[in-house]
Amino acid sequence: MVQSKINRRVFIGGVAGLAGAAHVPAFAQQLKLPTSPVVLSIVDVAGNLALTQKAIENYRKAKPNLVSRIVFTKAPSPELPGKIKAQQAANRVDIDMVLTGNDALAAGVEQKLWVPLLPQHAASLPKLDEIYLEGAAKMQALASGQGVVVTYYPSGPLLEYMPAKVKTVPTTAEELLTWTRENKRRFIYPRPANSGPGRTFMMGLPYLLGDTDPKDPVKGWDKTWAYLKALGENIEYYPGGTGAVMKELGDGSRDMTVTTTGWDINPRVLGVVPKEAKIAALKGFHWVTDAHYMCIPSGVSDEKLAVLLDLMSFLLTKEQQAYTYDEGYFYPGPAVKGVTLDMAPPESQAAIKEFGRPEYEKLIADNPLETPLDPDKMVVAFRMWDEQVGGAKRK
Repeated sequence: MVQSKINRRVFIGGVAGLAGAAHVPAFAQQLKLPTSPVVLSIVDVAGNLALTQKAIENYRKAKPNLVSRIVFTKAPSPELPGKIKAQQAANRVDIDMVLTGNDALAAGVEQKLWVPLLPQHAASLPKLDEIYLEGAAKMQALASGQGVVVTYYPSGPLLEYMPAKVKTVPTTAEELLTWTRENKRRFIYPRPANSGPGRTFMMGLPYLLGDTDPKDPVKGWDKTWAYLKALGENIEYYPGGTGAVMKELGDGSRDMTVTTTGWDINPRVLGVVPKEAKIAALKGFHWVTDAHYMCIPSGVSDEKLAVLLDLMSFLLTKEQQAYTYDEGYFYPGPAVKGVTLDMAPPESQAAIKEFGRPEYEKLIADNPLETPLDPDKMVVAFRMWDEQVGGAKRK
């Protein structure tokens, strides 16, 4: 609904946990919405705009009194924290919102780059613990109050392969290692710090290998680090992003990679990977769930902060969440309850009907769902992978 009073106030309050507050505590501020439309700059480091750009544009159309224009840009996740930090040091922050996965979220939490959103601004947002799917609520708990989940999926890790090339499909982690030894340079995966499938594979291995503590990459991943090093002996190099991996799988340069539900479906929709590509799950695997977050860099003006909080609330409505089915990129995609595929645009329904996989429903139902590492430990895991596994073979 179009905003009718541009001097409406957004009250900032909060309570412990995810929910909004019923009252405004004494420490609360009042943020006034701008008296003239603002230009918003939104940076995507997770591929999230494929899921949310239409909904964000819907906000601009619905509320022209608040937003005149939105500038969308994309950037590599590892480069963003340094850029924001430099802008903050110069008191010239020109990025208003970041759409990110756990990688840049974690780096930003570690470096104190983000506006604390919860509980400080909970009263300006929906009651998140009431609207989120269970998995999305668990992902929200990992954000240290400095990001708000906008999309969610069970993720992976899964194997994706070309059936004409891979006649004996690995069924265990040990069989995968053996296959890569027998088929050197035919398996590939991307650097975890800049890839959802890459980090999901890294974080899923401790469950597959029976490591002592899947949540502690320093003291609990002895088997995982040894396995990744052994696997690396059969890998030519590690691309800097998932898109490059899917291109190599699609053009025949590689025969097998790691994937997630969305990275399986969407590249086949787009024709990057042939439709006939297959997926497999290793025995005993646990899903490592994933989400995209909306974060706001510290230094954004109060007027823009008020608009951004309103935008976040808009993007969490069922109507706008239905756009996140997209063409399967983050399958399913919605973070809130009650958003079904029949609510999505016709092109989304058609793409998922043709390129989705009926086996996903059973795989999701029959295997445990685990949250990723906490942000501080994820940063450590990325660093350890770069130093011990892939640093010399990165591209």
